[in-house]
Amino acid sequence: MYHCGTAGALSHMINGMYGMIIVEPRGGLPKVDKEFFIVQSEWYLGEQRQLADSVKARGAVPVPDYVVFNGIPNQYKEHPIKIGTGKTVRIFVLDAGPTEDSSFHVVGTIFDQVIKEGIELRRGNIGSWGSQAVDLAPAQGAIAEFHVAEDGLYPFVTHAFNFVGMGAIGLFQAGDGDPKK
Repeated sequence: MYHCGTAGALSHMINGMYGMIIVEPRGGLPKVDKEFFIVQSEWYLGEQRQLADSVKARGAVPVPDYVVFNGIPNQYKEHPIKIGTGKTVRIFVLDAGPTEDSSFHVVGTIFDQVIKEGIELRRGNIGSWGSQAVDLAPAQGAIAEFHVAEDGLYPFVTHAFNFVGMGAIGLFQAGDGDPKK
């Protein structure tokens, strides 16, 4: 993650001054069928035509107006991300915060490979264990891979479900989205 480090960093971040940097190993990561980049962040709205409300963001118990993926509430709920059935999907996910934790989860799937903070949960580990969610504190990122066996709509959320109603929900659409076909 990158963001400014000057005085007022919180104010800059709640106004959208942050982003994701991806550093891959020499030679790159193994090829997958689809890759996506998802940044979870919070909006603390100020008065109309004003900057974000830093008083709300600095509170002992901050309450964001929106928790979003890639800057816009519900955008992937209204416009699902298309993936292939049976294809490997890689998600680079970042919790930009600035305050709230994330438990990133794709409903109906198990991540079969996760890299977080340099620790790797690999395919084919003893017992073939996967991960249902990736826990991220603000400024942490991870790489998660999964596949879906059937056509359908697969919601992705932060498992802090109070934020789903604030915009932190999207859909992956496998095939035509209809699991009955």
